[in-house]
Amino acid sequence: MADEVVRFGVIGVGGMGAGHCNMLSKIPEAKLTAVADADETAVKSASEKFGVPGFTNHLALLESGLVDAVIIATPHYFHPPIAIDAFERGIHVLSEKPLAVTVSAADAMIAAARRSGRKFGIMYQMRSEPHHLAAKQIVESGALGEIYRTSLVMGWYRSQAYYNSGGWRATWAGEGGGVLINQAPHYLDLFCWLAGLPASITGTTRTRLHDIEVEDEAYAFLTYKNGAHGYLYASTMEVPNHNMLEICADRGKIVIHGSRLQYFRVEGSIREFTYTTKEMWGSPKVTEEPVPLPEEKPLKGHAAITQNFARAILYNEPLIAPGEEGLNAMELINGIILSSKIQSTVELPVNRTAYDQLLEQLKATSKAKKNVETQRVTDPNFT
Repeated sequence: MADEVVRFGVIGVGGMGAGHCNMLSKIPEAKLTAVADADETAVKSASEKFGVPGFTNHLALLESGLVDAVIIATPHYFHPPIAIDAFERGIHVLSEKPLAVTVSAADAMIAAARRSGRKFGIMYQMRSEPHHLAAKQIVESGALGEIYRTSLVMGWYRSQAYYNSGGWRATWAGEGGGVLINQAPHYLDLFCWLAGLPASITGTTRTRLHDIEVEDEAYAFLTYKNGAHGYLYASTMEVPNHNMLEICADRGKIVIHGSRLQYFRVEGSIREFTYTTKEMWGSPKVTEEPVPLPEEKPLKGHAAITQNFARAILYNEPLIAPGEEGLNAMELINGIILSSKIQSTVELPVNRTAYDQLLEQLKATSKAKKNVETQRVTDPNFT
């Protein structure tokens, strides 16, 4: 590849897309060479600001010869068709989260990526954070042993103004869900990345605070193949933000609370101690072990994932967040919504036909929003 630089196009330059355009200038292995957006004003503004050609149609960008890879930062429903169009033209794809709106659409993206042989990544930048990488190392080492219990709590906040900022937001027709598909995917990804995908879900979704047609609160009980149980909760009505993930197992426990990682090591095995001790009130000895964190790299967050993606293209560096693994969060999202709507436990993988039919029913009830005050502003926490 010329000069060992990947030429990137950004598709969708309002909000997060503008952040990606700015971010690309920080990455030595990457260069922004084109932008696209269906909004003519937005694409003209981005084109002038970044000094690159702009297109109002993503196919025109893909066929321009100007890009080797694209970052897709459009509303969720457009991720799969744009990605498939890119793969069919031999272009690498880095998609914003979530991968899609439905597991069936995510399947189609993955199949297209495999046919093309191009690199496929998803923007799960939280995987690059040192304490999450350290947690992954503990899990992969086998030090925890068999998992008994998992827990994820993600309490965030969004104002009504946020939901009113776009006609597509928080609608079944425009977004395909609420907190689960918009705010929660990062933590749902970490949850599956560390603890694995459950075998079944019994979920509830509801709208408690906001004037929206989708959920602003969701919670679910999980069962794993080995009999372990789990619980997860997500909302956009909690202040201050609260993020906590636990994995409890036979030989230890990890707790991630915000950016703090704790590792508790059981001396031996809980199961073994239970049946060998002669002490009526005895319990296994537990030690909180210091956890060395990987050295922080100069680029963090979105830039770290994008640099890794560019290096995967240039040097075949292993992807931190492969696109295929974005399917796990989708299984949880669709599984919780389906379980809630049919008021029954759902087995994973989610029944593709059942969810597609449910979503079509929900989209049929979707109504145009009357209180839209359009704002396309990059998340101030974008890094």
